Amino acid sequence: MGQVIVRNLDDRVIDALKAKAELHGHSLEQELRSILSKAALPNAQERVALADRIRSLTPKRRQTDSTALIREDRDR
Repeated sequence: MGQVIVRNLDDRVIDALKAKAELHGHSLEQELRSILSKAALPNAQERVALADRIRSLTPKRRQTDSTALIREDRDR
């Protein structure tokens, strides 16, 4: 696993994170792990943007109706 060092954090931020960790019964390190893990997950807008990007990679031609393909396969 990797490590990250964050420099020049305001002491008030560190104190607030320590208090939050204590409320959750975690160490500061575990609390930071939890916060960063949640922050790394894509939100709804980011998921839509990713879907749009993937969709843009698909050719703009008309797609074959899957129902027709299934019937064609069954008729063999």
